[in-house]
Amino acid sequence: MSAAAPALELDDIQHILLTRTPALTGRYEFLSFDDPAGGRAWVTGLLDRVQSAADARATLDDSRRWITLAFTWSGLRALGVPESALDTFPAEFREGMAARADILGDTGANHPDRWVGGLAGADLHAIAILFARTESEHRRCVAAHREHVARCAGVRVLSVLDLNATPPFDHAHDHFGYRDRLSQPVIAGSGEEPTPGSGGALRPGEFILGYPDEEGTIPVLPQPEVLSRNGSYLAYRRLREHVGAFRDFLAAHADTPEGRDFLAAKLMGRWRSGAPLVLAPDHDDPKLGADPLRNNDFDYGSMDPHGYAVPLGAHARRLNPRDTAVNMNRRRLIRRGATYGPALPEGAADDGADRGIAAFIICADLIRQFEFAQNVWINDRSFHELGNERDPIVGAQDGTLDFTVPKRPIRTVHKGIPAFTTLTGGAYFFLPGLRALRYLATLDE
Repeated sequence: MSAAAPALELDDIQHILLTRTPALTGRYEFLSFDDPAGGRAWVTGLLDRVQSAADARATLDDSRRWITLAFTWSGLRALGVPESALDTFPAEFREGMAARADILGDTGANHPDRWVGGLAGADLHAIAILFARTESEHRRCVAAHREHVARCAGVRVLSVLDLNATPPFDHAHDHFGYRDRLSQPVIAGSGEEPTPGSGGALRPGEFILGYPDEEGTIPVLPQPEVLSRNGSYLAYRRLREHVGAFRDFLAAHADTPEGRDFLAAKLMGRWRSGAPLVLAPDHDDPKLGADPLRNNDFDYGSMDPHGYAVPLGAHARRLNPRDTAVNMNRRRLIRRGATYGPALPEGAADDGADRGIAAFIICADLIRQFEFAQNVWINDRSFHELGNERDPIVGAQDGTLDFTVPKRPIRTVHKGIPAFTTLTGGAYFFLPGLRALRYLATLDE
């Protein structure tokens, strides 16, 4: 980045863009507006509860709850945004995620026809993200929001998803046991410093509308500017994790607990502790995994060009190819989210419960960032010239593809990779700034 980034308007940016809250529980509530006035009343009643990035940071240690609001394109229309303004939003956002299933690889078991919670329908208009520090505060927030919705004519809750932090609570991890949230980009001007190996801070325009991007330009904003400035796009993905199938696969391909842990690390690109295989290729190193100054400090081009440590098709390598990707700074993504569903105890038979991850991918350009990652990095069979592979963790697997583990003198090719995750819901949301929320609340005035 050659020039100083303009100051971020932290008091107008919703907190989720820049802040990770220490929440242990939460809920996503998906809503529909049958009446524009009722929808605007719903927004109005929550205006003083949605924290800006500035507010959230100032009160992070004392806060018990965090609220985020976002809207689909049809939701903006349902609130009364004029058609002339709606038409200025990008086509991919106007179409919505379900309509772009073929581009995203959301076919077969992942097709929108199979999604739950009404997320594939045109009447999905908004999401309220309710995070809380404690279970009691979670219950209070849910009850308060239920009462608020009941007061707003024509506002319906299509579905909800309750979230939870899986134990132990000292760090985030998924139901497969992998440590999560280890590699995130830093926005220039946010006050954060990148950890070693994370790359330099990126210009705000890669994630927030109205600021210069990595090419030094400010992309044209959807109109009116008050609606779009300091906003961003959220790509929501609800992935059911088939923990039993994952454990069965490891057991079928490795004879010992150590062998199963090693194969699990090869599939991900990191040990479950978070230690990267590039730096710990043979044995787990939990101290390394827990050290933010070391656990991301590596590259692939010079340290592991052939994938002997991290297979070329491993999940972490696909989602963040680092120095082996062209124009990597224009592909970065911010990820927020949480797990849902009960943990499956180690050694227990699969109980059929729905458990997984419900995440938001935050970016300023859905095609260049999210859709590129989904189409090319996750689902392209020829990624790194592999030929017949997709991401082994979140790729669209149908039992016909491979996973290659390079090794001297003979590589191992695992055939018939089953689906370890299934997409059960998704949507494109626009995350407005706080001034934009006030604009939406007063559209009839």
